[in-house]
Amino acid sequence: MRNKLFWKIFSIIAVLVICAVYAFPLNKRINLGLDLQGGMHLLLKVDTSKLSPEDKIDAVDRALEVVRNRIDEFGVREPYIQKQGEDEIVVQLPGITDRERAIDIIGRTALLEFKIVSADTQLLKQAQEGNVPEGYELKTSKDDNIALLLEKKALLTGDALSAARIGQDQYGLPDVELEFTPEGSKAFAEITRKYINQQLAIVLDGVIYSAPVINQAIESGKAEITKRFGFDIKEAGDLSLVLRAGALPAPMNIEEERTIGPLLGQDSINKGIKASLIGIILVFSFMAVYYLLAGIISDIALMMNLLIILGGLGLLSVLFPGVSATLTLPGIAGIVLSLGMAVDANVLINERIREERLAGKNLRSAIINGYQKAFSAIFDSNLTSLIAAFLLFQFGTGPIRGFAVTLTIGLCASLFTAIFVTRVIFEILLNLGVLKDSLPMLKLIKDTKLDFIGKRKFFYALSLIVIVVGLGVYFKKGKAAYGIDFSGGQLQEYSFKTPPSIDKVREVLKNAGLVDASLQQFKDNPCVVLIRTSEDKAQILTAKLKEAFSDQDIQVLRIERVGPVAGKHLKTRAIKALIWALVGILIYVAFRFKHFNFAIAGVIALFHDVLVALGLLAITNRQIDLLSITAFLTIAGYSINDTIVIYDRVRENSRIFKKLSLLELINLSVNQTLSRTLLTSMVTLLVVIAILFYGGEILSNFAFTLLVGFISGVYSTIYIASPLVLAWTRMRKSAK
Repeated sequence: MRNKLFWKIFSIIAVLVICAVYAFPLNKRINLGLDLQGGMHLLLKVDTSKLSPEDKIDAVDRALEVVRNRIDEFGVREPYIQKQGEDEIVVQLPGITDRERAIDIIGRTALLEFKIVSADTQLLKQAQEGNVPEGYELKTSKDDNIALLLEKKALLTGDALSAARIGQDQYGLPDVELEFTPEGSKAFAEITRKYINQQLAIVLDGVIYSAPVINQAIESGKAEITKRFGFDIKEAGDLSLVLRAGALPAPMNIEEERTIGPLLGQDSINKGIKASLIGIILVFSFMAVYYLLAGIISDIALMMNLLIILGGLGLLSVLFPGVSATLTLPGIAGIVLSLGMAVDANVLINERIREERLAGKNLRSAIINGYQKAFSAIFDSNLTSLIAAFLLFQFGTGPIRGFAVTLTIGLCASLFTAIFVTRVIFEILLNLGVLKDSLPMLKLIKDTKLDFIGKRKFFYALSLIVIVVGLGVYFKKGKAAYGIDFSGGQLQEYSFKTPPSIDKVREVLKNAGLVDASLQQFKDNPCVVLIRTSEDKAQILTAKLKEAFSDQDIQVLRIERVGPVAGKHLKTRAIKALIWALVGILIYVAFRFKHFNFAIAGVIALFHDVLVALGLLAITNRQIDLLSITAFLTIAGYSINDTIVIYDRVRENSRIFKKLSLLELINLSVNQTLSRTLLTSMVTLLVVIAILFYGGEILSNFAFTLLVGFISGVYSTIYIASPLVLAWTRMRKSAK
């Protein structure tokens, strides 16, 4: 027996040591997401519509390689570049906040062409009058705005280049020096020999940069791109960079952009840590005060939970480097929330031990029986939450995946610490004689004998009214109910030194041609202004704001842009995630409880909670975004926890009280688990409230949705799911 306990203790220590090794130091072991460290997330769509069938075959792969080369040249530390779907590329650039420069470098086609300029003035005049001769094209020179008629066929392209670097022109101004491959050198020498005394236009992405006269054959294999007044160093450097990295095989459109400034990133970290600490302190304090020694043991398990989550993230960063093992702001919320949800297992066990003691069992037997009887409910409820977390990861993107990862690790850690670790601690204390035959706990909620099922019709009606009103407001708002994640558009958030005049900001928007823009100034921080627009004019708007508020030291906190295609794509994925989560939960609950009555009633209750949360988001003028969908799936996972605990007790009571009717069994089971339901929900709500008030504006919608959903979850477990099992069973019997 002692030998068995020794190996249990050894296993726990081994897990903690491994987790500590991979968790610390935190700043080296765990990658921070873009929302915490600042940076850019881009979803690029490669437009292959104008390519030949042969060129289309590997166009996206070639574009991916060009983008990768450009970003490597740009010097981004640990970028994430990956093909998504058939024609999309996901790019994440940590620490990059100069969005205009980054977008220009990544998205520039960089098609370099050398074309002969027609010297025929009559043809030029004809083209200027709108009748461009066949085989020619009319272009305007970038520097002096002079119209030139070019031969359409390029004599040489950027494929012939071997190098491009910053140089100096004859006046000492920066230019871009080109060097050709051996084959390119021969071709360039032949061109310059053939077209002496004619202009050779150097065209980049359809723009004439220069059109020098060929005075003699150039056999050195070198050329240069100049501007009349010279490039600035950064412009010349960026141009040479994209030329070195190669031309894109097809144009790329930015379907989705999320740029987070370093100021907002640090603010998110501070608020995330603050919300986490407050939530953890509230949970730990409650458990220690309410369950006394058993609560302190639970707190030790919760601290181990936290270490295992951090160690798990560190280990994932080593095994699977990339976005999946990155800590995001929703990920921090996921850690805190998983600790709140982990309390559920500890409360279940403690309440079961209390019941066994009241039944007259000695302490050792009560602890053994308590763990055995709580196991099935803990396992089933955690597994259904894991189904929701898995689908969040499968269909989510970026920060949502971060939330799913931390929630998954937290749920697995909860199973280990609640079922295994706390039991080992109890065994140690029993063997040492610290625990003899007493394990005091507070009991604020007395045993009840309420008729919950008898009041079901009233609560059916109440739920129906709330859902109908909420959905009515939601459908009335239409597209306005959605954030830019689903409706498309652009969001810009700025920080001012002192609260700005909103009328003055509106005037700036009007001058920038953004008459349809909407403004939002936050009550808790009036120095921050959020601007939503239908088009991308962030560069112009930022410049005009800095000009109008020159004394304000304006900082760009974030810029988010979602195109209509990406918005539709994100909405489709979100709906899929919700549907598959509900289907997965339905199948699992039906399998575990051997009856579809339980499963269907449970899933209807989940729909109820999601619809209530959706309606209240609309009623309170909060927009539905990706984090709202994350919250809906979390609500589904959490709500089914409560339902499964009651179902598990109904199953247990049906074996003990064989003469009771189903109505009496359900009422008895709801009353027996009421204290656990209220306690667990109250503790989890403490965490959600901490995130709502201290987690910052980005997590506000997320936390509000969880708050509504969790409260609705407690209500629906008692007044919707449980009565529906009875109603469904009676319907099936009458049908027979």
